[in-house]
Amino acid sequence: MHIIVVGMSHHSAPVDLRERVSLSGDAHSHVLTQLGGSRTVLESVVLSTCNRTEVYALVNSTHAAHDFILTLLANTSGVSKQDLSEHMYLKQGEAAVAHAMRVACGLDSIVVGETQILGQMREAFQTAFEAGNTGAMFNRMFREVLHVGKRAQTETTVGQHPVSVSYAAVQLASKIVGGLEGKVALVIGAGQMGALAAKHLSAQGVKRVLLANRTLAKASAIASEIGAQALSLDGVEAVLKDADIVVSATGRPGHTVRAAYVRQALVGRRGRPLVLLDIAVPRDIDPACAALPNVYLYDVDDLNGVIDANVQERARQAALVEDMVAAGVRAFSDWLTEQEVVPLIVALRQKGEAIQRDVMESLVRKLPHLSERDQKIIHKHTMSIVNQLLREPIQNVKELSIASGDLAYASLFAQLFGIDSVKTDDAAAESRAVRLMDVLSRVLGEVSHQGQPNLHPVLR
Repeated sequence: MHIIVVGMSHHSAPVDLRERVSLSGDAHSHVLTQLGGSRTVLESVVLSTCNRTEVYALVNSTHAAHDFILTLLANTSGVSKQDLSEHMYLKQGEAAVAHAMRVACGLDSIVVGETQILGQMREAFQTAFEAGNTGAMFNRMFREVLHVGKRAQTETTVGQHPVSVSYAAVQLASKIVGGLEGKVALVIGAGQMGALAAKHLSAQGVKRVLLANRTLAKASAIASEIGAQALSLDGVEAVLKDADIVVSATGRPGHTVRAAYVRQALVGRRGRPLVLLDIAVPRDIDPACAALPNVYLYDVDDLNGVIDANVQERARQAALVEDMVAAGVRAFSDWLTEQEVVPLIVALRQKGEAIQRDVMESLVRKLPHLSERDQKIIHKHTMSIVNQLLREPIQNVKELSIASGDLAYASLFAQLFGIDSVKTDDAAAESRAVRLMDVLSRVLGEVSHQGQPNLHPVLR
């Protein structure tokens, strides 16, 4: 069996193609149904957002499953299989599991660390679970995926350090005025940077956002999304007196915010500070404003320090999340190995109990004078012998199998104890028997781990 992910995202495909392949409603249900009825796909989860469409699958043939999924998505979306194959990626084994975890943590998002994707991943898994598309393997895997995603949100600040100029401006404004709650913000320009600044300000809890633009219709469209008030550029001078923060991002020739406008706006403010953030090139705000009392003017160059600090801190936080991902993959691999060793442990315990039971029956036959109390004492002590004899070998074969990711240890162990409960698909298992004999002492004695443990074969 193999774990794979077949998908496309903003890293691999343009937005117009992602829109066509995006799955929702009946299309999502149709794809899950087709995957559930496939002989080559054993378990599956489909994640589809505005920035990615991905099929996670447990398969018995990577090549056949990859082709099946491409064909299914082509037929569902109306995009040719050739066009899809040029923009879709295939990840297998450990890379597929790690990718799922990185996606859930927001490391693969446009805005690194964004939290919405974790809820979308949870919903995708829940939908697949309710459709009957998941089994023991994916139930456990996505439990680990969601756990790692939750840890990234609660134990790090990876999503709190965006590196855009717009966010840096909002962050700086918040520091200067001591928080944005209850403040009035004026954003001039409804282009990409202005719109982003307006959205950040709204998300940070400002009392009111005023969005001015040369084209009122464009300002109105964005304002309606975030609960802001739209106005034309002609209205900027009149509302300056109400603003605590001004973010200007038009990039038009000449100064959109003149020193005379700001000087007039200061009348009647009673010393209330005015923060001017010029994120346009060429600059929108007259540099002479910096000399006015209680006015704090910053341009793009001033924001570079904030951006650099965010870049460094985000990299540090992302490294912490990557460590969580690695630990999550390791935990899932250990679980896979444990599931395959469990039958051996159960069989070994059953064999020990059967031997103890036979011995007890023989003793009772040969010593009929034993009282019920004597029989209970003998039963207790013979079971203790069995448990003590098996405890260390069982623990060690479990640890060795997990540490190596190699079921040949368990297979050899089963052969030594005459148990036919562990199967391995490794054709080279017999040829490695001699090499494994030298570790038998570790199975029956003490185990010491050196270096990094190997992963379960499903993840290789």
